[in-house]
Amino acid sequence: MHSNLWVEEKFEDFLGIKFKVEKVLFSGKSEFQTVDVVETKGHGKMLLNDGLIMVTERDEFAYHDMISHVPLFVHPSPKNVLVIGGGDGGTAREVIRHKSVKKCTMVEIDVMVVDACKEHIPQTSAALNDERINLIIGDGVQFVKDTTEKFDVIIVDSTDPIGPAQPLFGEAFYKDVFNCLADDGIVVSQGESSWYAMDIQQSLLKVLNNVFPKSYLYSFSNLTYPGGLWSFTFASKQYHPTIDFNPKRVEKSGLTFDYYNAPLHAASFALPSFVKKGLVGLIDN
Repeated sequence: MHSNLWVEEKFEDFLGIKFKVEKVLFSGKSEFQTVDVVETKGHGKMLLNDGLIMVTERDEFAYHDMISHVPLFVHPSPKNVLVIGGGDGGTAREVIRHKSVKKCTMVEIDVMVVDACKEHIPQTSAALNDERINLIIGDGVQFVKDTTEKFDVIIVDSTDPIGPAQPLFGEAFYKDVFNCLADDGIVVSQGESSWYAMDIQQSLLKVLNNVFPKSYLYSFSNLTYPGGLWSFTFASKQYHPTIDFNPKRVEKSGLTFDYYNAPLHAASFALPSFVKKGLVGLIDN
């Protein structure tokens, strides 16, 4: 008997993306959201939070490569890194591949996401057992408000600005991020879709402009998020994401990647004209 189950993510009232499901591996509801892990036919295991696709095994490397290696290769010597969110573990996995990183603190609000991924998606979560990762189950907003640590790079690996992730798009949060960054610190954040959520990008970049001297947007392609083209914001106290990027560092690192590379690093900051027009005055690209 063949499964006739499909999972569909709907965007507003005019777009749907469907995936063939072979097996439901986990389904639960935490105090924050529903959490599901399914085995799909064409995209491997998939994590959904509140019915929204977070990760698939087939293309997760694109997101995790670009959210982590871009800032870590711009900063000359990142030693102490903070990841807010990222409960699947993929971002922390990429962070600790950098030999300069001595410690990666990961603050995830929902233990159910972490546990479900540890059980069912080791491709992203296996690195969470590494001794350099300090996993804290807690509120990232409160953490940056209370911490006395200074971080070289902060990565905000959040969901869309709804539910538990909503405060991660606010000015109060980014003022606290600024305060717990080192003097040459960088923050990169999940930056939504220029096709479908430019209003959210505009709002987030206005916040970053109010807090940081320089703000940028860069993009990558993927298979599973609406529109295919997705973005991250890059804000820094000091470094320019392409001028202060040395491509030779990528080669010298000895690291190999499935998506990221040195030419792509620079190219990702070259934006389509409709994006530059929509974000005029908000980005320094």
